[in-house]
Amino acid sequence: MEKDIVNIGKSVVIKGELNGSEDLTIEGHVEGTIQLRDHVLTIGPNGRIKAQVFAKSVIVLGEVTGNVTASDKVDIRDNGSVDGDIISPRVAIAEGAHFRGSVDMQRKAGAAQPQGSKPAPPAEAKPQQTQPAGAQQRVGA
Repeated sequence: MEKDIVNIGKSVVIKGELNGSEDLTIEGHVEGTIQLRDHVLTIGPNGRIKAQVFAKSVIVLGEVTGNVTASDKVDIRDNGSVDGDIISPRVAIAEGAHFRGSVDMQRKAGAAQPQGSKPAPPAEAKPQQTQPAGAQQRVGA
């Protein structure tokens, strides 16, 4: 079975909500919301997006103004531009790209770790001591 890819040409203007369940390449103008949660969104070199974007993966060759959320990766290529916040576990920004905003590289599992921090050790490394019912444990005796 062939994988579907839809193209929005550079003369096309869309305003509103764009939802899809296939990969999409945009060369035109889109304003509003774009949701391709399980698919790849490519903003071509002529693409101009003013939208909140939700996709599995986002490849930016044109211009995006708005927040971008990707469950897999955001890739801003050479000459690509993003003005907005990015939330994605993987982010790539090419040397000739433009980006203004914040990046949150949260994990897929949901629990975001602050950048530069080490994962917390297991809650208790030593075996738990059992207490009789009703007994209280004294801390800092």
